[in-house]
Amino acid sequence: MERAQRRWRKVAYGGMQPGYDDNHTDDTFLQEMVMNANVVKRDMLKVMLDSVSISQYLCIVALVVLVWTHTLNSTITENFLIVLDITLVGSGFFILLLTAKMLSFNLLLSYATKISFFTTGLYVLSPIYHTLTRSISSDSIWALTTFLVILHLFLHNYSGSTIKAPGALENPTLTSNISLNASIVASLLIASRLPSRLLVFAIILFSLQVFLFAPLVTYCLKKYSFRLHLFVSFLLMAMTLTWVYRLHKLLFVVLLGLLVFVNLVCPYWLIRIQEYKFEINGPWDEAKLCFNITD
Repeated sequence: MERAQRRWRKVAYGGMQPGYDDNHTDDTFLQEMVMNANVVKRDMLKVMLDSVSISQYLCIVALVVLVWTHTLNSTITENFLIVLDITLVGSGFFILLLTAKMLSFNLLLSYATKISFFTTGLYVLSPIYHTLTRSISSDSIWALTTFLVILHLFLHNYSGSTIKAPGALENPTLTSNISLNASIVASLLIASRLPSRLLVFAIILFSLQVFLFAPLVTYCLKKYSFRLHLFVSFLLMAMTLTWVYRLHKLLFVVLLGLLVFVNLVCPYWLIRIQEYKFEINGPWDEAKLCFNITD
């Protein structure tokens, strides 16, 4: 009789209620259950367009590997690499001036000053890099370089930039910094197998320009115009596939298959697995803050 008179109340910190077990719930407990409330329905075309950024960076890394290969084969000279470095710096700053909204003259001057100090230090240290792996066999260098490039691609932040872009709120993540360090070490390993110190300086400068500033330039370009981003990406894919085909046909097939897998197969898989996603929300969920806590 006492249990029928006392009605169970849903309270968080009221303790045990007389006549009810500690884990008791009434018939209204599951009425607030919501299924798949936060599941986002994705569009196939939008997912494919978003995956273009991944293919774009895969082509950028492939171009760097092509330059490494031709430099090791003595197909590319020191003068060509130095001209290429200067061209990349000039075109990169030009694109940043056109696309970055928060880029001021003082910030651009700061970038130029840091690059000049960085280039000077790299030139001074190039004799050390030249003899860095003299006691290590070439097979070990190629294997370690391949592993580091794969690690770089696996941990790279494809949605942002390794360097904090002008006006960006988020800082680079730990995984993106690890990815950048892996690419730098891979560049040093390749440079240490080159015959001259000037060639070592030129190839390291080229690699660091690409791995450091290419994500920043492509990020600003994407923020400025998504159509221009798509145009540059598809142009880059076509150029990369053409040069890889001239180098080796099997590598061309591998790269083409990888691009198809990233841009077609992976988006299709993502759309299909959304059908099997099952999420349950209800009064048992932990409370979530709807605002950011800042110091």
